[in-house]
Amino acid sequence: MLAYRHAFHAGNHADVLKHLVLTQVLRYLGEKDKPYWLIDTHAGAGGYALHSRHAQQHAEYLDGIGRLVERDDLPAPVDDYVDIVRQHNPSGVLKHYPGSPELALALLRPQDRLRLYELHPTDHRTLARNLGGQPHVEVHAVDGFTALKSQLPPPSRRAAVLMDPPYELKADYGKVVAAMREAVQRFAQGVYMVWYPQLPRLESQQLPQRLKGVAPRGWLHVRMTVARPVEAGYGLLGSGMFVINPPWVLHDTLAEVLPWLTEVLAQYDGASYLLEQHAV
Repeated sequence: MLAYRHAFHAGNHADVLKHLVLTQVLRYLGEKDKPYWLIDTHAGAGGYALHSRHAQQHAEYLDGIGRLVERDDLPAPVDDYVDIVRQHNPSGVLKHYPGSPELALALLRPQDRLRLYELHPTDHRTLARNLGGQPHVEVHAVDGFTALKSQLPPPSRRAAVLMDPPYELKADYGKVVAAMREAVQRFAQGVYMVWYPQLPRLESQQLPQRLKGVAPRGWLHVRMTVARPVEAGYGLLGSGMFVINPPWVLHDTLAEVLPWLTEVLAQYDGASYLLEQHAV
């Protein structure tokens, strides 16, 4: 359960999609003066050194953020996200990748709140050391699945939740659905973002459909497929984000940038994307 380390995958194509969506959601929430909370249930280490042995083992970031950071033709929403990455690399050389907590911290305003959960002891220590001292940030070594309900509804009645477990265990898929169902029951107005890996396994393929059943107020589903399945039938083909109660502008923003982004991140000729939405 505690073996997964996101440092091996930091900045890959899945992070690009996840953090593009996260950036757009937080920008939208920040348009109103009223404060909001961001609850990150599986926060990881917060940020990642791309020269570390973990990141260099497969160097996945080279086919993700590495394909974007030096381009000068980024669509505006992509540039908004990539600019935060650039701010963490002031020398101009890509050495550090900000995870979801560091990206969020760059966007949150003084009145907003950040709640971070991470169980892996090493990642939690790093997260607490780097972000725990920041104003309005709390870091907890608690299971994010079970902790989420304690944070809902927030006092401000405005919140976004990011849930991106490692999915190393098949049980994680069921835990995601159960946690989202309970969260929506407790706080129907929240914006809930669920990341999932696109894998050749039934649980991964069924997750979006299962989440549609717990989103009575509307949802958005985006998936980007960039890699070809290997002969053994394993490997990360792409990833998806399922957003419950998405900002009304999110669909059009993604529709604008996904053709470009999929082409830039494609690792084979069959790369594609899916974008679907149900609005109530």
